[in-house]
Amino acid sequence: MATTDAAAPPANDDRPGYRQPHVDVPALTALLDGRHAGVRALVRSQLVEHAQVLVDAEEMTTEAFRERVRDVVVEMAATGQTAMGFPTEYGGGGDIGASLAAFETLALGDLSVLVKVGVQFGLFGGAVLQLGTARHHERYLADIVSGRLMGCFAMTETGHGSNVQALGTVATYDAGTEEFVITTTRDDASKDYIGNAAVHGELAVVFAQLVVGGESRGVHAFVVPIRVDGRPAPGVRIEDDGLKMGLNGVDNGRLWFSEVRVPREALLNRFADVTADGDYVSEIENPNKRFFTMLGTLVQGRVCVGGAGINASKVAIAIAVRYALRRRQFEAGSEAEEELLLDYGLHQRRLLPLLARTYALHFAQEVVAGQVHDVFSGVLDADAGPGEVDLARRRLESRAAGTKALGTWHATRTIQECREACGGAGYLAVNRFAALKADTDVFTTFEGDNHVLLQLVAKGLLTDYASEFEEMDQFGMVRFVAALSVGTVIERTGVHAWLERIRDVLPGDEWDQDAGLLDPDYQLAMYRYREEHTLAAVARRLKRGIDRGMNPGAVFSRVQDHVIAAARAHMERLVLEAYVEKMRALPEGDLKVALNLLCDLHALTGIEADRAWFLEHGRLSAQRSKAITREISSLCRKLRPLAGDLVDGLGVPPEMLRAPALVGEA
Repeated sequence: MATTDAAAPPANDDRPGYRQPHVDVPALTALLDGRHAGVRALVRSQLVEHAQVLVDAEEMTTEAFRERVRDVVVEMAATGQTAMGFPTEYGGGGDIGASLAAFETLALGDLSVLVKVGVQFGLFGGAVLQLGTARHHERYLADIVSGRLMGCFAMTETGHGSNVQALGTVATYDAGTEEFVITTTRDDASKDYIGNAAVHGELAVVFAQLVVGGESRGVHAFVVPIRVDGRPAPGVRIEDDGLKMGLNGVDNGRLWFSEVRVPREALLNRFADVTADGDYVSEIENPNKRFFTMLGTLVQGRVCVGGAGINASKVAIAIAVRYALRRRQFEAGSEAEEELLLDYGLHQRRLLPLLARTYALHFAQEVVAGQVHDVFSGVLDADAGPGEVDLARRRLESRAAGTKALGTWHATRTIQECREACGGAGYLAVNRFAALKADTDVFTTFEGDNHVLLQLVAKGLLTDYASEFEEMDQFGMVRFVAALSVGTVIERTGVHAWLERIRDVLPGDEWDQDAGLLDPDYQLAMYRYREEHTLAAVARRLKRGIDRGMNPGAVFSRVQDHVIAAARAHMERLVLEAYVEKMRALPEGDLKVALNLLCDLHALTGIEADRAWFLEHGRLSAQRSKAITREISSLCRKLRPLAGDLVDGLGVPPEMLRAPALVGEA
């Protein structure tokens, strides 16, 4: 699908000796696909085969569209692409990294199909796999993997979304019958927004407060039938959530339980169990640690949502750039022919930084996915002790949360900007932006509200992922940080050590004044300085509030915006580091030159966007700030002739662009 544009102007660069690189599109796609290129190719071929579902979404009733999406999901399951992370003995592929690659790639197509796959195989199947034991695996996994048994992940309640520990659904153990009695205790304890609940789900993994012998043991998960022969099971009430902003191929619903009895074996008992006599047993004594350990096993869902947002962004940027390489408007440079949109500096400024950030987030997501594979496949176990593995898991949870937040916010911003960049044509449903906007909007809030997730990131930074990390709520974090010196908080970060090395070489303020703007060490130093300074300021404010005798809750509320800023600064640094490290590993050649241009554009655009902060804190002079703006414009001019190849390299099948008026027929 290579985009050729013979009329593309040469890069307008003032530096003598600059040579425009050539982009080898297949080589670029292979680089982005990485070690799971074969898996991604399989998913792309399946997307093309089922491309008609993109049309069905516009033309069918909600009921018919739901059935169509279910059929596509079951057909895809038959190829094995939806179950690559499950054990081979149950029909899976035994490769967690491959499963993440498959899911991310699926986001290039219809997103109702993506979410249905995520609910069935990621959330429902993943909960049975990660929270259950052999008895559950042997009974359910083969049917889940094949799509014969459809299920739900019933955690969220109407009155409690992010605060899972306060759920109102209760599971009381009856020792006389060796059963758990599942009950919705109040109106706002109904399970809500539950995918597969309204029509297709037969079982649900229900998260409920476990009560044994009159004592509450916290939130645990149970396998509960919700339908028998297509009708609600006894004691179960089901209600359709109805039409949503998007994703209407997914049958979201509400669930209520009225003294629903399930056998003792229905408890997913990997981390805790109840004996027949009613004794509660668990190897993890601390209830908070047990709860967070349980949730930590489900981090793959969060990673998948972040990857899906990034891949949806690829579709939007591919459509908008290809349109800008076709659409002409006004005679700017020639009286004989109107100018292509992408030849305008403003249009380059609107789209090319978004393209650069899409690449940056792709490489950041690649790091997270690799960490998930290593942690959950046992790769770390051979070379690390239990304490190191636990620390790796906590850091993974934090990084997954932050990457999901940045990736899904990027999707929302990119899709909107790209829609506007295509003018009125972008508003037509046939050109796909309507579905992209509607279907991805929820990504910023499901699998965790992004602001809540960034608070998790900040907690890890401020506590250095201490052994108490899993047991702390946000107020415990305030007390923990207040007990330390600010210097202790900062010195424990890798950022501090790196900056100290820089300052040893260039003392005083010279380190950020002498370096060239395109020096990756300069760019990283700016991002790292912002992170360290913001984190130190948060620690000081938390400590000051406690020292004044304020309530920890009040202290946290006052500092919450600063907490989020520190977490974002941390995540932005990790994203840039991932890109720079990827570039340093590439062999010399045109592909590296082209991708370095994008990396520079991403880094400098980020500094420019926050130039007020850098100016306020003495890291930028007014002259240097203006120089960054000029450099960004220069980078856009250099990237202009490469833009078509760079979006083609993203590997979006032309059938998925679905925008004949914008990019031509597939």
